Amino acid sequence: MSSSRSNVRWLTLGLIVALIVINYIDRSAISYAVDPLTKAFGISKSQYGLISSAFSIGYMVFAFLAGPLVDRYGARRILLVGVAIWSVVTAVTPVSGSFIGLFMARVILGAGEGPGFPAATRTVSRWLPQKERGIALAMVGGVAVAGSLLIGGPLVTQLIDTLGWRGMFWVLAALGALWFAIAWALLKNTPDEHRKVSAAERAHIAAGQLEEERSSSGSVHWRPVLTNRNLWVIAVGYFAWGFMFWGFMYWLPEYLSSQYDLSIGAVGLFTVAPWAAGVAGALLGGVLTDQVFARTGNPRTRLTIMGVALLLSGAALIPIIVAPSLTVSVTFISIGVGLGFVTGGIWWVAAIDAMPAQPGVAAGFADAAFALSGIVAPSVMGFIVSSTGSFSSGFVVMTALAVVGAGSMLVLPRHRPRLEVSAPGGKAGLAVGQR
Repeated sequence: MSSSRSNVRWLTLGLIVALIVINYIDRSAISYAVDPLTKAFGISKSQYGLISSAFSIGYMVFAFLAGPLVDRYGARRILLVGVAIWSVVTAVTPVSGSFIGLFMARVILGAGEGPGFPAATRTVSRWLPQKERGIALAMVGGVAVAGSLLIGGPLVTQLIDTLGWRGMFWVLAALGALWFAIAWALLKNTPDEHRKVSAAERAHIAAGQLEEERSSSGSVHWRPVLTNRNLWVIAVGYFAWGFMFWGFMYWLPEYLSSQYDLSIGAVGLFTVAPWAAGVAGALLGGVLTDQVFARTGNPRTRLTIMGVALLLSGAALIPIIVAPSLTVSVTFISIGVGLGFVTGGIWWVAAIDAMPAQPGVAAGFADAAFALSGIVAPSVMGFIVSSTGSFSSGFVVMTALAVVGAGSMLVLPRHRPRLEVSAPGGKAGLAVGQR
């Protein structure tokens, strides 16, 4: 039977990874066009900080709302609507014309991109067995995110040099439209809906799932979500990592440019190192969490891995505060980002662990905390830079939050007994922890 097993689940995962790459290039592109955009629209640095935060307002609201919609209507429909919205908004961003216009465009862009991770998490929970989810969600939440920023810097800066900053946005909008067309033809909610999935692949997937994970859709129950201690722990930790992530995503190009007098081309090259480290960290985190889970069957180990990684990530920024230089900054920002991205895909695995019957809602809850940090971090960094002319205090805040987030994940999670997952037909399947 194994010789006839199809691998459509990996094609589906590839579509989701491509979606996240386009998603993050689109949302981060504005950080490479700060100078021409602020001059064209007459925007100050502090207003740019508010514009950066505007994205996360829409993102936070719709990440949270998208979870129930994804669990009820399936990931495919919600993703297609979201991609259509964000591609149109990306195209109109260069002609938004003013601070207010750009602020509203970024809010709507965030709304369009908000459903991405809740839908991706549900897709993975319906398309892959437990033992394959760590590396799969590391690809989605870690490699795709860091990889998009790794290639995004050189790509976006070259597009700006070649086509101008407005042309850059229009090319990115076209990429979103291309993904929409491909996903319309190939993306399905579950293996049962895809005619290319063999019976052997369906059995392989089902053997590693909880019974409630095999459903296509269902109603939303809020009380178990809002009273789930582990989900709140995940949210606190994700906010802490998010502050560091969003701070660097929106302000790293400006930090390198203003502090070390680098050209736009040099900035694009120097930003490669942190996101390359992020790709490596995400892969390490995915492999590590799958291996540890395979040995222990205990979902709490995932939170332990994230807590240690986040603590080390915050500690890595201390040399930048104490003795900053271009070499020290690029080196230790890269180490900090790489360690932070060890957690990159595990947030979503942990969200499924915490609420397996409602993975979209659980992912939306966690993602809303991440988005909240995206509102706070750019504005706080903008205020710090405007008022002090330095980024050092921002790095101190990043380190302090990392300690708080790590402590919550290492100390507060609730442990519950394991249970057995049975494969179809009553055969013993994978042992997992009761959440």
